[in-house]
Amino acid sequence: MARILILLLLLCSAASQLAAATATSKKKTTARKPVAVKSAASKKPAAKKAVVTRSARSRTIVKKKTTVVRVSTRKGRLRVRRAYYNPWTEPSFADSTQGDIIDGDDLTVRRAAVEALGGYNGTVVVADPNTGRILTIVNQRTAYKSGFIPCSTIKVVVGLAALSEGLIERTTPMKLSRRETMDLTGALATSNNPFFARLGQQLGFEKVSHYARLFGLGEKATLGLEEEQPGHLPSAPPKFGGMGMMCSFGEGITLTPLQLAAMLSSLANGGTLYYLQYPKSPMEVEAFVPRIKRQLDVAPWIPEVKPGMMGAVAYGTAQRAGFDPNEPILGKTGTCTDRQSPTHLGWFGSFNDVEKNNLVVVVLLTGGRHVNGPVASGVAGEVYRRLSGQRYFAQSRPISPLQLVSQQTCCVQ
Repeated sequence: MARILILLLLLCSAASQLAAATATSKKKTTARKPVAVKSAASKKPAAKKAVVTRSARSRTIVKKKTTVVRVSTRKGRLRVRRAYYNPWTEPSFADSTQGDIIDGDDLTVRRAAVEALGGYNGTVVVADPNTGRILTIVNQRTAYKSGFIPCSTIKVVVGLAALSEGLIERTTPMKLSRRETMDLTGALATSNNPFFARLGQQLGFEKVSHYARLFGLGEKATLGLEEEQPGHLPSAPPKFGGMGMMCSFGEGITLTPLQLAAMLSSLANGGTLYYLQYPKSPMEVEAFVPRIKRQLDVAPWIPEVKPGMMGAVAYGTAQRAGFDPNEPILGKTGTCTDRQSPTHLGWFGSFNDVEKNNLVVVVLLTGGRHVNGPVASGVAGEVYRRLSGQRYFAQSRPISPLQLVSQQTCCVQ
């Protein structure tokens, strides 16, 4: 009996010791402090001091000369905005009507052009292709400059040169890659660069230059307008890209909106290159007489480029102009960068195919990322739509008695 009592006492003692040890272990575990773990970033050397400006809701940290990081704090959330260097020196938006002289303008056309251009920084030239009269110029400062790279508008000249030289026909397929084949109509509509680069290489510099001069590039397009500059045609293929870049982007050439308007007028009227004339007063409007610069021997080929120029509006790069089968617009876009400025350019040269009062509308936009050929085509399309809404193309345009005199041919300036 005594032995049993002794065993029970020993068991109770062992149990109490075990319980005390467990309680002590729990206290140590609870009191243990968390160990700080060093991150990889903490091992990096200290960063250079930054200029910090603090305000109630935001702070600006300037890390580099060309990059500003703005951290805006609101309701505990951080938003980071980065401001990068802007390469464009010309604004995309401006008042493009300052300083214009409009005493001899067709005010209906002028109003439509100004409203269509809106706030864009650029110029709009509207001309009568059957007489050479300039009906309005919005932003005359830009229109009279020495010229801009023509971008893809030069493709019209290259296409006509290739047709005239018998290099291609309108439906001649050109294999551009293993899976891509295109003809002239599709290449004009979609502004295909490899197509026209290859045509330029096959034509050569002398032939391309000949046709460019034939259409008035490199010389003044107007008569009696001293402010106009003649643009520039190179004397040799450009060093940057050679004939391929010259015939797909106009590299080495400077073109004025007035020159493009004169060239497209010759396509709209069937091959007559008029001197553009810009009346400065109602008296000059009354005394206006058309003057022919020269007749172009390209009449058979004009119908061959028209489908491509109409296709640009119907399904190509100029869809913003708006396709109307009853009053079709034919045109060519151009988008590129003038590296000398540097300025981004958006061209659209066009004419409409209507029974009366057809017009040539040339739009050139200058600026930054907001500017391109499709946007310029939208501006031109708005000019046509506004005039059509006023039944401008259905009315008979007044003709002065002097215009009834037989048209005279004048020598080249």
